[in-house]
Amino acid sequence: MVFHLCGKIMHLCNNAMLNYFYWDPNPAMFNFDLPLLGRPILWYGFFFALGFFLGYWVLVYLLRRYFIHVSHFSKKEINVKAAFFAERIALYVIIGTIVGARLGDVLFYQDWSAVQKDPMILVRFWEGGLASHGGAVGVFRALFLFSRRYRKAGGNFSFLRVLDLVVIPAALGACFIRLGNFFNQEILGAFTKMPWGVIFGHPVDGGPALPRHPVQLYESLWYLLTFCILFLYARKNPSLHKPGKICGLFFILVFGFRFLIEFLKVEQSVFINSTACFRMGQYLSLPFIAVGIYFLMRKNARSER
Repeated sequence: MVFHLCGKIMHLCNNAMLNYFYWDPNPAMFNFDLPLLGRPILWYGFFFALGFFLGYWVLVYLLRRYFIHVSHFSKKEINVKAAFFAERIALYVIIGTIVGARLGDVLFYQDWSAVQKDPMILVRFWEGGLASHGGAVGVFRALFLFSRRYRKAGGNFSFLRVLDLVVIPAALGACFIRLGNFFNQEILGAFTKMPWGVIFGHPVDGGPALPRHPVQLYESLWYLLTFCILFLYARKNPSLHKPGKICGLFFILVFGFRFLIEFLKVEQSVFINSTACFRMGQYLSLPFIAVGIYFLMRKNARSER
């Protein structure tokens, strides 16, 4: 059978572990026995792509509402422009995400000696991890370049307005990416005695079969809630007359939660020891929280023209 959801899914363990769930899915959705497609299609890749796909259509919807309120384009022109700019933004975001996330993982979580021995590890993102903080910086840079190129063509696409539009589908994408991490049994939680603890059959850290906090699911649910909050806010403010407010709220909600949830995670960085006050994910989250507070507090009540 070429398709199988998982080998063992959420069944109760024996004896003393009756209260915990056992999770050991097959990470591959499909296996292609073709010369050019010898690599399996992984659940992580599926959820990653699904998040971008759904996020694209959310962005199209937001762009249509934006153009309706800030331009005098006809309905046909609005549909064309929304699709055009959504495609361009998606391209910039995908490149920024992959490049930034890969560099972030190498710089903050991996042993640099491995990069010195094999510099090509920087571009083989399918063989290594992707860091969300690095991805955020990559998207930040990519959208800055986008706004410089298309600002006048899109009805005053200032950098902050573009960020406000993109962070909404980004929250939805993050929700699906964390589901992919759950299937991959990575970004693991600390051991717990709570009844909803999950025992991973093949955790990436090779740890013992003990119940852990399903932090991937905690984050996934929070990012979904964040998406709903930002989406509803944008519906009430489709013209984005206070640029940076949605983006600031996104940074505070996402990275504020990320700072807190790190206390329930296993440290992934080789640069942080067990005696450190904070973990790498927390150190990296602090600048984003500060930027979010600045965006919310800045005096930009007037519309940018």
